[in-house]
Amino acid sequence: MTAVRPQPPTPAVTVVGIGADGWDGLPEASRAALRDAEVLIGAPRQLALLPAPCAGERVAWPSPLRPAVPVLLAAHAGRRIAVLASGDPMFYGIGRALAEELRETGGPRVLPHPSSVSWATARLGWPQEDVEVVTLVGRPTARLAAALHEGRRILVLSADATTPAAVAALLRDRGFGPSRMRVLEQLGGPKEHLGAESAADDWPREGAVGDPLNLVAVECRRSPDALRLGAVPGLPDEAYEHDGQLTKRHIRAATLGALAPAPGEVLWDVGGGSGSIAVEWMRVHPSCRAYTVERDPVRAERIARNADRLGVPGLVVVTGPAPAALAELPPPHAVFVGGGLTAPGLLDACWQALPAGGRLVANTVTLESEALLADARRRHGGELVRLAVAHAVPVGGFTGWRQAMPVTQWAVRKTLDPLAGVDT
Repeated sequence: MTAVRPQPPTPAVTVVGIGADGWDGLPEASRAALRDAEVLIGAPRQLALLPAPCAGERVAWPSPLRPAVPVLLAAHAGRRIAVLASGDPMFYGIGRALAEELRETGGPRVLPHPSSVSWATARLGWPQEDVEVVTLVGRPTARLAAALHEGRRILVLSADATTPAAVAALLRDRGFGPSRMRVLEQLGGPKEHLGAESAADDWPREGAVGDPLNLVAVECRRSPDALRLGAVPGLPDEAYEHDGQLTKRHIRAATLGALAPAPGEVLWDVGGGSGSIAVEWMRVHPSCRAYTVERDPVRAERIARNADRLGVPGLVVVTGPAPAALAELPPPHAVFVGGGLTAPGLLDACWQALPAGGRLVANTVTLESEALLADARRRHGGELVRLAVAHAVPVGGFTGWRQAMPVTQWAVRKTLDPLAGVDT
């Protein structure tokens, strides 16, 4: 006789993806979950799509949404809850927040619907794997700048009807005015509208037009005279606003190589200057995070402007002296010290903050700081190198080399001593 395996209990929270086609576009499993729910939570627009047989108590999300998630779940604990989400709940949707809140109880049941990206790529004939998606829902428009590269296709998830004009303005400002734009509205629904293609340079500069439920398709075209920004560390020095306190391009590329950023990792950039190391750390991957510590308020404001212009507005700038300003920062995966090495206790504080496997890189051009790095290498190991760069410059009617100040760099990975069980 075959034993019957017990079925796991149905989660108390079901997340139902719904599109612009509303109730008519839902499969029976999604309809049944909505009819059975005692509480229906969603945006007013989504709740209005449900027919009378969905008799549960209707609760609209307040603003801001994220802090309200645990509050509403607690308020309706013990009842069958259905949460409405636009399209696929796990693709830039409420599904993530609910999964995080309900992790200990097995998470919610998720019933997806085609996402707006699926609809858009189908309508445009764009292979989805070749398209970059940037969401501007609750996020600054400046995030888009990091994705701008000649020939790339981008789908921008809009916050509202004003987003297309904001996207066009950013494209013009960042040297991508010739890019082709198209606004796609109410995808998959009876009011679906595919707007005409236009260059960002020709886009209306004022006023919100069209439907708030839209996304923007962008085919990137760079202006011939625009500064070219690559996808790897070592952006042109001209990309940064600075007062001379800037890790120059070739040294910067070598420094980022030693720091070895990976998706999801956190950097401390101590003595930020112009913020170039932190900016290019964050440009490696959208999930990379960085905290720049800079004691000069004027420079701190300049770092924020550089981060915004280069597409990483999420860079956190901490104004204050190190090591005191490091106390409240989250633990880092890597630390870069580009200034203030002679501050008492700074290097030791950075070392102590690193977990096993963390990396520390410090650069200096002075003999006093170089002596500190030599001592740190003696205590902790790592690699001590001198980086020298020379540029060809006119010498009368000929060409010669102009040597930049050499940079001494200490790079080390913190390891765990298997015998002592301590970090070394």
